[in-house]
Amino acid sequence: MSVATALVPTELKYGCNPHQGRAAFESGAVRIRSGTPSMINMLDALNGWQLVSELAGALGMPAAASFKHVSPAGAAVGTPLPEDLIGVYEVAGRELTPLATAYVRARGADPKSSFGDFAALSHPVDAATADYLKSVVSDGVVAPGFEEGTLATLAAKKGGSFVVVETDPDFRPPELESREVYGVKLVQERNNRQVHEADLDSVVCGELTADARRDLLLGLVTLKYTQSNSVGFALDGQMIGIGAGQQSRVDCTKLAGAKADVWHLGRHPQVLGLDFAGGVRRQERINWRVRYIEGDLTAGEQEAFAEAIDRQAPAALTVDERDAWMDRLRDVALVSDGFIPFRDNVDHASRHGVAFIAQPGGSTRDDEVIAACREHGIAMAHTDLRLFHH
Repeated sequence: MSVATALVPTELKYGCNPHQGRAAFESGAVRIRSGTPSMINMLDALNGWQLVSELAGALGMPAAASFKHVSPAGAAVGTPLPEDLIGVYEVAGRELTPLATAYVRARGADPKSSFGDFAALSHPVDAATADYLKSVVSDGVVAPGFEEGTLATLAAKKGGSFVVVETDPDFRPPELESREVYGVKLVQERNNRQVHEADLDSVVCGELTADARRDLLLGLVTLKYTQSNSVGFALDGQMIGIGAGQQSRVDCTKLAGAKADVWHLGRHPQVLGLDFAGGVRRQERINWRVRYIEGDLTAGEQEAFAEAIDRQAPAALTVDERDAWMDRLRDVALVSDGFIPFRDNVDHASRHGVAFIAQPGGSTRDDEVIAACREHGIAMAHTDLRLFHH
């Protein structure tokens, strides 16, 4: 990719809000190939690109992320989809390359949150990925290039307003980064610390399987670019729940666990068997499935749901049905961007199929946390690596 050496400011649509009309960026690292991004679009693109490029390097597979408000709703590598997830993600009959599969998985982690996302891709966009992107509600994409015909496909999306950002994969940012807040310039050394498998060598209890190591590395890289505090759950090469931006560590764990439960319950035969009326769009179907799983439909939503499926809304899953299905969720990997301060995080995690944990360690109550892991049969590694991000 050829990039002009002179840094000419590129105007943005607006800043964080529409009334912040004066906004621009200067860089030789990216160029806008279509659309006019906002400030948040660019923050999503720049954080998303760092995540997927590092993730692809760490695991040696195409990677993708689905960003919203400067945190990933999901991230994944291109591990093949099992049959039931092909149904859950509504991609039956589609050509799915490893890159397309990675984005389908990333978007499927928390599909309600991924509505209007910014996609990040580790490799040049191929036809299968462009075709899938064309079919979903998304604001933009960042990638290191575009195979023949794919740029035109993406540029035509949303009447030409779909944002397409191309990165230079050879660009290396300066060692120092800065930001200005309230007229005060803050400077810090950029977080250049790469996540690698050796970070999982200090196993303080239990044993890590090969799949667990993959999923823990996925989680570590993902949380490196997630607003702190954050906890993430991963399984089979994709994030299945991310609890981001919480002041309490255990609230991160509870939020990630709740999202993981919704993801897993989405595979329940009763959910997959919901028969929607013709004309109900895919995103509407996805949102209705999530609401049905959550089980807290209002009276008005019950009526709208019954109309969407063209008959009386089915009864919600019973507690016993939910519990029986949740018992099938196993071998989940949990990652925390900061040390786990109390055992309550482990106790809550055990309710969501967590079998493996990676966290920095260093709490004054490490012994209690390790004891909780042993009680629940959870293996844990201390990474000695904090990954706060703001």
